[in-house]
Amino acid sequence: MDKFVITIARQYGSGGRTIGQMLANRLGVEYYDKDLIKKASEESGINEALFAKADEKNKGFKGLFSFLKKKNYGGDVLSPDSSSYTSEENLFNFQAKIIRDLAEKESCIIIGRAADYILRDRDDVLSVFIHAPQDFLMEQAAKKHSMSERELEKYIAKVDKSRAEYYKAHTGREWTDARNYHLCLDSSRLGFDRCVEEIIAYMKIRM
Repeated sequence: MDKFVITIARQYGSGGRTIGQMLANRLGVEYYDKDLIKKASEESGINEALFAKADEKNKGFKGLFSFLKKKNYGGDVLSPDSSSYTSEENLFNFQAKIIRDLAEKESCIIIGRAADYILRDRDDVLSVFIHAPQDFLMEQAAKKHSMSERELEKYIAKVDKSRAEYYKAHTGREWTDARNYHLCLDSSRLGFDRCVEEIIAYMKIRM
């Protein structure tokens, strides 16, 4: 199979990260998630903690028209002498640079971080969104967190809200809009193994 990149956006608790890891093992390629932060830190010289703080979050722009205060991703990183070198926008741009570099040189699986948008113009990219009903999200999240049902519900909503705001701030698009992705899968109906099979089957057809 020719070089390819699969990007996976996912609701919290949908198993998107697990599916990504399973895909990487099945296809024999690298899997990138939080290690993108370390790579971006090494590339930029910016403290890794700043990347971690801004990772898939958007706390700096509040309000109904907040997205107007921020330009959508354009691809350029700032020079170290810029006063905005450690801004959220530039931190995103450095991660985007790492994602573009990886897509250029190797087949891989990339989790989150608006990678579908960053790589949207590449023909060798398959973008996937993994979702599931609330009861399934709750069931899966309960395996990792010891919380009451109400606390767990709030936690899932908070994580997904952060991801949606992050995506909107950097892309101008709605995170859950199916039109942003080549393939949307309900992991509760298919199960993780079948999701892997469906992604591989779709990839063979598309590529």
